[in-house]
Amino acid sequence: MTDLSVLPGAARASAIELYARKTTGYEFRVEAAVQWLRRAAEQHAGHVVLANSLGAEDMVLTDLIARHQIPITIGTLDTGALHSETLALIPKIEQRYGLKVEVYRPREEAVVQFVRKNGEKAMYQSLDLRKGCCQVRKLEPLGRMLEGRSAWVTGLRHEQSRNRSDMPAHEIEPNGRAKFNPLVDWTWADVWHYIASHDVPYNDLHDQFMPSIGCAPCTRAIAVGEEFRAGRWWWEDEKAKECGLHVSTAHPTDAPKKEAPAHA
Repeated sequence: MTDLSVLPGAARASAIELYARKTTGYEFRVEAAVQWLRRAAEQHAGHVVLANSLGAEDMVLTDLIARHQIPITIGTLDTGALHSETLALIPKIEQRYGLKVEVYRPREEAVVQFVRKNGEKAMYQSLDLRKGCCQVRKLEPLGRMLEGRSAWVTGLRHEQSRNRSDMPAHEIEPNGRAKFNPLVDWTWADVWHYIASHDVPYNDLHDQFMPSIGCAPCTRAIAVGEEFRAGRWWWEDEKAKECGLHVSTAHPTDAPKKEAPAHA
C-alpha cells in the first residue's frame, strides 16, 4: 500500500482539502442529526452526555449542540496516553463554544499497577493485555461519565468499520441506557464538509492522515487503500478492533419515518 505522505502535494494537503465534499442528501442528514440530538435532550433532560472522543465526528456533534443550543453535556476521556494535539481541543471547545467539558481520567493507582505488572508496551503483547489497558484507561472512566445518566451520544458511523456497519441511530443498551448515534449514516465527506462549512476546530493529526485517533501508542497514519480504522491497533485482526466502549448487544429502537435520499 502507498503511504499517503509521499504522494505529490499530500504533505501540504489538509484533511479538509482531501475529504470535504458535499454529497446528495447532506442537508437532510444534518437536520436528522439535529433532530436526534433534540430528542435525546428532551427524553433525557439533564441526564444525557456527549462522549466526545475529540475526533472529527464528535467535534461536529459539539458544534451542532452549541449552534442549536441543545442542552447536552460534553464529556471526554483523558486516558493519560493521548497526543498533545488531541488534548489541545479541550480548551478550544471551551473557548469557542463557551461550554464546559467534563474530563474523566483513569484511576492513577490502577494505571500504575497495570504498567508495573505488564510494562509500558503491554498493548502490543496480546489482545487480552491491550483490552486490559483499555479497561483501565477508557472503560472505567467512561463508567463514571455515564453514572447517573440515562442516555449518551456518540459519533459512531457505519463507514468507520465493519463492526459498526449496522449500528442504529438510536438503541437501548442491556442496562436500559439509551445510546444515540446521530451521525450513523453520514459519510466521511459529510463530516469534513460540515467542518469546512462551519470552521469547526479539529485535531491537527487529521492533517497527518490519521482519520481515527486514539491513544498515541495505538494510533498511526493510514496508507492509500487502507480502511478507516486501519491506523488503530494495526497489529490486531480487524474483528478485534474495538476498545469495548461501543461493543454491546443493544437493541435498535424506532427511527424517523422519513426516508433519507440516496447519497453518493
